[in-house]
Amino acid sequence: MTLWRRIPSPSTPGSPILSPSEQSVPTPPAKAVPSLPVDADRQAFFEPWQAKAFALTVSLNQAGLFAWNEWTEVFAAALATTDAPMAGAWTEASARAYYLCWLEALERLIARHGMADAATLKTVAEAWKRAAEATPHGAPIRYEAHLPESGGPGRP
Repeated sequence: MTLWRRIPSPSTPGSPILSPSEQSVPTPPAKAVPSLPVDADRQAFFEPWQAKAFALTVSLNQAGLFAWNEWTEVFAAALATTDAPMAGAWTEASARAYYLCWLEALERLIARHGMADAATLKTVAEAWKRAAEATPHGAPIRYEAHLPESGGPGRP
């Protein structure tokens, strides 16, 4: 019994996998991207939003919306403003402080590059907070219902 069947690939042997537009997106050299902080169990993220903020940042960079060196400058500035201890063991508390700075830097870049203005980011963040507080544990958060009736993203 065959569990799968071979499907011919439309690719040409030896050709690049990425499209020309994807090949032109500058990616940071491996040395320029530091390792993520991790705990003794190699856990980098303690909450799903931390991983999502990380992934969104990397995706926006890979899409060419900002350069990685610009990201590191803005992130370093956000880290410099926190009073939370960043040295020592990687704990849930230090991860939260670190990724709150990460999120602050991401929001700054989103506003700087015109992807969304500060007021829109604030509206969405407030709607998300209201939705999260109103959502039973384990259920998906539906923040759209908590956006203002006019002026919110996706609203007429």
